[in-house]
Amino acid sequence: MASTHIREHRSVLAEVEKRALIWIATRLPHWVTSDYLTLLGLASMLAAGVAFAAVRFTPWSVLGIVAALAANWFGDSLDGTLARVRDQQRPRYGFYVDHVIDLAGTAFLLAGLACSGFMTPLIALALLAVYLMVAAESFLATHAVGVFRISFFGFGPTELRIVLAIGAIQMIRKPWVSIGSLPPMRLFDVGGLVAIAGLAIVFVVSALRNTRALYIAERLPPSRHTSGVRLQADQRRLKPAATGSL
Repeated sequence: MASTHIREHRSVLAEVEKRALIWIATRLPHWVTSDYLTLLGLASMLAAGVAFAAVRFTPWSVLGIVAALAANWFGDSLDGTLARVRDQQRPRYGFYVDHVIDLAGTAFLLAGLACSGFMTPLIALALLAVYLMVAAESFLATHAVGVFRISFFGFGPTELRIVLAIGAIQMIRKPWVSIGSLPPMRLFDVGGLVAIAGLAIVFVVSALRNTRALYIAERLPPSRHTSGVRLQADQRRLKPAATGSL
């Protein structure tokens, strides 16, 4: 199914990003391949995790975070576009490798956040768990429904990278925030809790939508027992009418 699925991308920046990626892909030198870009996406996500962990030692590592997220966008977003522009697509290979790398990169990124001192490790672990739930549901839907959704509620990977980069800069300027009468909380703890709630909603909504679609597409046929009971009931209703006509 991975080779025939439909990609659904409806994020806020999707159209602008698509045009930009095609423009870049048509101008890349031939020695740049999709595999190189995929490796760049993985290496940059690992670098972002290391940069987050290094924030506790020097605030200047936030520049590394922003640069790594930008490089991750370049590699992760452009590899598939480059393959399509050059007509060198390998659907199953690309789908599998790209998302295995996404899983590993996200785990490493959140590990770096947990080590940074700017996010409680338990919240980072909970965020990783709910992310993996959403990812698993998305992959199952791709196989069963044939639709791979890249964005939810207008947010896709690009928008999330932008929010993460802004948050990284803000956490150096103001790492603690106050909400109403609540005691001050770490900025990334608040962001992590919001992300956990949002991903949980995405998981429930997507699971219900796909379950309903599959239920409608694969309705149960009437069983033989049910058909036999209905046939006997119809015969009993018709018999008095036939006797009265004689």
